[in-house]
Amino acid sequence: MVKKRLANGEPCEKCAQTEEMLKRKGLWERIDEILWAVEGEDESPGARVAVRHGVKLAPFFVVRDEDGTETVVTSALRLVRQYLDSAPAVATPADAAPIDLAAAARDLEEASPLEILRFGLESYGERSAIAFSGAEDVVLVDMATSLGLPFSVFTLDTGRLHNETYQFIDDVRRHYGVEIETLLPNGAEVSDLMSRKGPNSFYQDGHWECCSIRKLRPLDGVLSRFDAWVTGKRREGRPANELPVVHADPSFRGESGSLARLNPLARWAHVDVFDYIRRHGVPTNPLHDRGFAKIGCAPCTRARTGSPDEADRWWWEERPAEPAAPDPGAGI
Repeated sequence: MVKKRLANGEPCEKCAQTEEMLKRKGLWERIDEILWAVEGEDESPGARVAVRHGVKLAPFFVVRDEDGTETVVTSALRLVRQYLDSAPAVATPADAAPIDLAAAARDLEEASPLEILRFGLESYGERSAIAFSGAEDVVLVDMATSLGLPFSVFTLDTGRLHNETYQFIDDVRRHYGVEIETLLPNGAEVSDLMSRKGPNSFYQDGHWECCSIRKLRPLDGVLSRFDAWVTGKRREGRPANELPVVHADPSFRGESGSLARLNPLARWAHVDVFDYIRRHGVPTNPLHDRGFAKIGCAPCTRARTGSPDEADRWWWEERPAEPAAPDPGAGI
C-alpha cells in the first residue's frame, strides 16, 4: 500500500480513512508492506513507486501475483471485492424493527457527512443506493468507497445528456471500480412525445412533461427496488427542517414501503464540495470548469455568464406553471 504523508507529517485524510476501513473489516493484516509518498520528496519510496506505475493519487495498492506480475489498484473497494476477503453484505431481516428516522435525524444533525453516510450503509447496505449524476454525488461515491461497506449506485440517462457527462460517468466507474446501473426512459413514451411535439417541445410548453418521461418516472421505478437512497442535496442556507440529514421520502416509495432518504451533504456549501474534490483528487465533470453550476440535460442547462442569481436551468421559463414535482435530488 502506498500512502501519502503531508508536509506537516500527517497522513492524507483519505489514506487514514482507508486504513481505518481495512482495520475495521479485519483486513489490515493482509497488507504486506506500506510505502510512504512524502509530499515534496520525489525520491521517497512511495513517490518512486507512484512514478513507476503512473499513479498520481494516494492511497493505491500494488497486488503481486504468484508469477510476480504487479497490478495497480486505486480503489479500496475494488481491492476488498476482488483481492481480499470482504465482509458479507448487510442484510436486515424482513421482520426487523423499522429504523426511527426522526431520531436518527436528531442524532446525526451535527454529524459529519461521512458519519451520516456510514449510518445509512450500515443500516441498509446494498439496499441503499447513491443517486449519481454530479459533483456532490461523486463526493458521496468517494466517501462510500472509503468506508468499504456495501452500497449501490445508479444514474439516469435521459438520452439528452452532454457528451462530457457520459465521459464523466465512465471516469467515475473506472476510478472507483464500481458498477453504476444506468436507467433509461421508456422508449415508447419518448417516441410518442417526440412524434407529437418534436424533440424540443419544452421550449414552447415547459419542461415538465419531458422531465416526467425522461427523469421522474425512471427514478420512481428504480427507487421502488431499494429501501434507502443517498442524494447530494444541500440546504445552502435554508432551515434544517426543509432538508433533514435523514428522513422518510415524502414522494417516493421503496421496496419495503417507506423509503429512507439520506442527505449527508445537507449542511455543506458549494465551496465545501469542490474543496473536498480538490483535496481528494475526485473525478469531476469538465463542464464545471466552463461555468456550469448544475449539469442536467444538454438543451436545458447552460453555463453562468453573469450574476450568481442567473438561471442555469430552464431559463426560458420566466414563470413556469407546472404541477408540484417530487424532489429528485441534486443533479438528478
